[in-house]
Amino acid sequence: MLRARKFKELETAIGYRFKNQALLATALTHASVRMGKGPRTDNERLEFIGDRVLGLAVSEILIDAHPKASEGELARIYNRLVRGETCARVAREINLGAHLILSGSEADSGGRDKETILADAIEALLGAVFLDTGFEKARLLVRRLWHSFYSDLPANVTDPKSALQEWAQGQGLPLPEYVEISRHGPDHAPHFTSEVRITGRKPAQGQGASKRAAEQAAASALLVREGVIKDAANG
Repeated sequence: MLRARKFKELETAIGYRFKNQALLATALTHASVRMGKGPRTDNERLEFIGDRVLGLAVSEILIDAHPKASEGELARIYNRLVRGETCARVAREINLGAHLILSGSEADSGGRDKETILADAIEALLGAVFLDTGFEKARLLVRRLWHSFYSDLPANVTDPKSALQEWAQGQGLPLPEYVEISRHGPDHAPHFTSEVRITGRKPAQGQGASKRAAEQAAASALLVREGVIKDAANG
């Protein structure tokens, strides 16, 4: 009875009532409570579906919102919207953690507020809505829950270093590392050269009047080379 009441609270928070309550229960069940060798009853398979639902819905949102943006610019915003950190923030806004079904040890270790668990659960929830009633309702749910994260978001929303980090995360790559290559000139007018390195990609260098400016230039150079942003010098 208590669980049914909690489900109703969550359904109210997301503005959707499930036809199949078992789907909702599965979406909320973390792998830590999986028992035995029978059919999987945790949310990992629903998370797999929900990840694709989220990706398609966000892609549609961005195509509508930024008709003049390039593919690279769209990719930058897309990565920001679907990354785990954003998904976890969406989950927190609807208090999803309070409704999760966790093992005792996972709950005791703070599992209800762990970023990865929350991110997976919100995607599983989208997957459950999709299976319950189809893409249209899941699409509307994404538009509603992610609205504050994409509304009025410009294509050039981030500086080059932040954009590069988001791109790397979206590609499943390690985070960028910056190395100071050289420093020339007097103290009152220094000139820095920095190099950004990402495992699996060629390094890129940039120059500037400060260490930060050189790092930003290096990040921008790598983004241009990878086709994520356009080279301002070439339009």
